[in-house]
Amino acid sequence: MAKYINRLKVVLAEQHKTNLWLSKKLGKDPATVSKWCTNTAQPSLETLHDIAECLNIDVRTLLNPNESANAYNSAAHCGNG
Repeated sequence: MAKYINRLKVVLAEQHKTNLWLSKKLGKDPATVSKWCTNTAQPSLETLHDIAECLNIDVRTLLNPNESANAYNSAAHCGNG
C-alpha cells in the first residue's frame, strides 16, 4: 500500500496549477515534480518550503498528517494534551 506523505497534487489542483508550472518556478526537472505528485519520491524539507512559498501557503498544507498527529490533535482539543 502506497504512503501518501504529501498533498502536492491536490494543492496544485486546488490552485489550478500544473506540475510543469511548478517545475519551471523551482528550476526542477518536470519528471522530478511528477514523482513528488505521485508520492513516488519526496522533496527535501528545503524544497518543500520553496514549494509552499511558490504556492503562497503554509508548508504544513502540503503534508498529510499521520495517525499519531491525529491522536495528538484530538487529545489537545479535548483538554487531554
